[in-house]
Amino acid sequence: MPSRQREKLKLKAEVFKAMGHPIRLAIIEMLGKEEKCVCEIVGHVGTDTSNISKHLSILKSAGILTDRKKGLKVYYNLALPCALDFNRCVGNIILERLEAQRALMAS
Repeated sequence: MPSRQREKLKLKAEVFKAMGHPIRLAIIEMLGKEEKCVCEIVGHVGTDTSNISKHLSILKSAGILTDRKKGLKVYYNLALPCALDFNRCVGNIILERLEAQRALMAS
């Protein structure tokens, strides 16, 4: 495999790895609607600020989020809107599997 292609795959894997945590998926879903400050994200996700900051940093490093500072607050925005599509796609597949399992158990 050419090194350029290998590098692209490595970068893609970093994005998938960054998305691979329930808290980070919740953050991505929340930011799909509009940008939010850290305090709003903490309130929505329900964990402490240092934990959220760690997750935001991972998402930002992977290129999924961007941020901007306004006064003392930092606002985060979704830089990779297709992450929402991927998240929805996976959610739909999970629902289909659950429905199929329920149908099997009911018969």
